[in-house]
Amino acid sequence: MVAPLPLPFTGPWLLAPMEGVTEPCFRDLVLARHEPADLGGAFTEFVRVTHYPVPTRRLRAHLGPRRFEIPVGIQLMGADAGRVAETARNAREAGAPLVDLNFGCPAKGALRGCAGSAMLDDPPSVEALVRQCADAVVDVPVTAKIRAGGEDDALLEDLARAAEAGGASLLTVHCRTRREGYRDTADWERLRRAVGAVGIPVCGNGGIETHADLQRLRAETGCAYAMVGRAALADPWIFSGRRVDRAEAAQFLLEYARDLMETGAGPRGAAGRVKQLLGHWSAGDLVGGERSSWLRERDPQALLERLARSLPSAASAPGT
Repeated sequence: MVAPLPLPFTGPWLLAPMEGVTEPCFRDLVLARHEPADLGGAFTEFVRVTHYPVPTRRLRAHLGPRRFEIPVGIQLMGADAGRVAETARNAREAGAPLVDLNFGCPAKGALRGCAGSAMLDDPPSVEALVRQCADAVVDVPVTAKIRAGGEDDALLEDLARAAEAGGASLLTVHCRTRREGYRDTADWERLRRAVGAVGIPVCGNGGIETHADLQRLRAETGCAYAMVGRAALADPWIFSGRRVDRAEAAQFLLEYARDLMETGAGPRGAAGRVKQLLGHWSAGDLVGGERSSWLRERDPQALLERLARSLPSAASAPGT
């Protein structure tokens, strides 16, 4: 078995790839607020590989124009190993420091395409896809993100060993199964099982709600890394643990809306994305007990002006 390649991460806490969230606008705001020792790495939202390999120019767009010391990997999802491997080559050409393969998405579209978590029922297919990608980009680490299983967790160890045998340099395990979706309960015992099954580093994902949970996950499971998804939508500062005030929390959301509009989103689309965060938001006690009133606001400009009222008096909402 070929030795795993070194990973580019600058620390043990990682921002999870999330569809519709971790595009450059949100991701770069999070990266800009963290030191490399606090946030070790991040990922693009997953890039679907369907009828043809994804070209380099599109992958560069997923990485975005800004570069940080904190590395950003490209995540790919597809069922055709040849097309995914060719896309991995293009990701390397685009400047990605690592390529992550998605075996965890439970969305119906992914399942219909026999991609994402559909492959959790067939460990040999996981191994084959990882191997073809690892062979395609021999000097860039290929990593794999799985769930604990499909209908149950009986194949967890087989899946972990399949990813390792294919040449993955890191295995990320979302500790829920495909059937469990995004339920609140998270079984970290499954992470311990994955750690015990392989020799490569394991990253644990699921059940992290606070900054303290990051180290607790590593201590209780033996994982080398901990990955945060939805909790980073509630508090983008979760990786450093820094407590921000109401004004700083509002500033993040206003910058997010501004960046979205500068990249082509209309006011309504930008406000919708801000509301997506407000549905989870806890930072700065900005939402408090008024979450429903924030989410009911239909006028995009009124929503942004409400956020701006939490800033010093000289500030204004985007577009005002």
